[in-house]
Amino acid sequence: MPELPEVEVTRRSFADRIAGANIVSASLGKPLRWPLGIDCAALAGRQVLGVRRRGKYLLLDLSEGLLLLHLGMSGSLRFAGPGEAPLGAAGTHDHFDLQTTQGLLRLHDPRRFGAVVYVPGEDDALARKLLDHLGMEPLEDSFSLEAFRRGLAASRAPIKQLLLSGSVVVGVGNIYASEVLFLSRIHPARPARDIGPRKVRALHEAIRAVLALAVEQGGTTLRDFSAANGMEGHFQLQARVYGRDGQPCTHCSRPIRLMRQGQRSTYYCVHCQAA
Repeated sequence: MPELPEVEVTRRSFADRIAGANIVSASLGKPLRWPLGIDCAALAGRQVLGVRRRGKYLLLDLSEGLLLLHLGMSGSLRFAGPGEAPLGAAGTHDHFDLQTTQGLLRLHDPRRFGAVVYVPGEDDALARKLLDHLGMEPLEDSFSLEAFRRGLAASRAPIKQLLLSGSVVVGVGNIYASEVLFLSRIHPARPARDIGPRKVRALHEAIRAVLALAVEQGGTTLRDFSAANGMEGHFQLQARVYGRDGQPCTHCSRPIRLMRQGQRSTYYCVHCQAA
């Protein structure tokens, strides 16, 4: 599933190329999670002012209104500008095309858990329903240690489950949660409120470091993720615990363990991350 690093890499791969473009046409394939919320024809003539990200949502600011895009579990975007190889006719798993004066943006989503939604603005009820519950952005200055500490102290949930929820900080998906907990030497099942101040600080720093590195490495490509320019990610080559069940810990050489938490795979070192 594309997480914050993959979504941010996707944003960076086409944001500058589409900014300032005028929409020529829009078209939909098979239904996604929610209706678009506007007739495709009504988008024609509007200008794409820029592309932002909030959590795992991409926000395309238009001269009138806003498009929210979510990649779901298997989605990816492609953008082909003038002089680049054309994307061709939409295929079975291509569910949204946005033709602009600067190129074609296409959403490809085999499992159709993604979404493209039009709202008049961020104050719209649907936009607030989707965005208001999201936690702090880990790569922004607003991700304060004190606010993070308060969020953890208020929860009895296992720390990995709390990170995955996105209610305190967004973007720490399954792969990255295993990595940050290993770096901060915290057992994945430890209740969040029981983590001491020193390890809270270590976790805060690890979240920033791991997600920043993942963005730098182009995200993680385990199966089919690639950015809007077709480039795959390489963070999986940097993983210290994720996907390394039975292999030696890079710190203590003991075998990495695998356990299930909420039907998700968790990788950890039983020695370095003692309960």
